[in-house]
Amino acid sequence: MRPTPSRSPARPPPTHTTQVTADSSRPLAHKMSYVAKGGEKDYEAGGLPPPKSHRIRITLTSKNVKALEKVCFDLVSRAKDKDLRVKGPVRLPTKRLTITTRKTPCGEGSKTWDRFEMKIHKRLIDLQSPAETVKQITSMSIEPGVEVEVTIAA
Repeated sequence: MRPTPSRSPARPPPTHTTQVTADSSRPLAHKMSYVAKGGEKDYEAGGLPPPKSHRIRITLTSKNVKALEKVCFDLVSRAKDKDLRVKGPVRLPTKRLTITTRKTPCGEGSKTWDRFEMKIHKRLIDLQSPAETVKQITSMSIEPGVEVEVTIAA
């Protein structure tokens, strides 16, 4: 029989401390300045903190690929003009809906069939910006037949 090794009590994770001293009598927090990034340029001059940034997902759905791609291009270009972080458009798989039916309503005659197909195309665009900015971006004329769904996450 082998002796079991004794386990030492778990050690707390090491803590790193950094000591910072300021040259003047004011605390260090007052010496730091806010540096604006991306679409936050408007708030730099006023000294106001930027509005809360949201993760926004825009889902575009259409049966017409050309109209869908045009709307995607317009949305992405308008978002990049405002210096927002943009991911996409992500092209999701195309849904193919098919219906096969008899040509004749009564069942007499030759056995001929009609095949109908509808393709549904879908695109995703992810943005990182305040909700007010998204309202400005999405307030554009959208091609007919293109559905737009905007989802805002925290």
